[in-house]
Amino acid sequence: MDLKNKTIGFAMCGSFCTFKKAVNELRKLSETGANIILIMSEISYNTDTRFGTAESFRKQIEEITGNDIIKDIKEAEPIGPKGLLDLLVVLPCTGNSLAKIAGGIADSSVTMAVKAHLRNQRPVLIAVSTNDGLGTAAKNIGALLNNKNLYFVPFSQDDYIKKPNSLVADFSKLSDAIEAAFEDKQLQPILD
Repeated sequence: MDLKNKTIGFAMCGSFCTFKKAVNELRKLSETGANIILIMSEISYNTDTRFGTAESFRKQIEEITGNDIIKDIKEAEPIGPKGLLDLLVVLPCTGNSLAKIAGGIADSSVTMAVKAHLRNQRPVLIAVSTNDGLGTAAKNIGALLNNKNLYFVPFSQDDYIKKPNSLVADFSKLSDAIEAAFEDKQLQPILD
């Protein structure tokens, strides 16, 4: 996929267990030639976890793209008025962020980026990663599936025995999902 003339936002929420996979997908996306604008939720930007330090993840993604990270609401707000992005990817997107996006709440850098970008009627691609996707977050997924310009990377249960409500996107389908979103289509099948 040739994205040399495209600017893609890549937003990361705090599903820390998926960060290494997210970084791998970001690396692949950078190889398409797209200009990638990085956005991290305040939690993901600042939190060290058992999966790695915040600083190490920040350094990795900045080195991949050569761009600084948008890390707060003030920095994210101009995305809309300036028309900075052709497409916005939220990978990983937590249940918390799903709920806020579904409710129109813009109280983090990521949710502000989504709100600001949607005002331009351009595609947002969500790669869900939540332990309650088939629980309380299910209604938010359903609501977002019905919205114009919002698309999902296909997803499935990631551990139906230990975490029966957990859903995670198939990150390896990101490229195909981006291509479909640019054509105003939802990549199918959505349930992997």
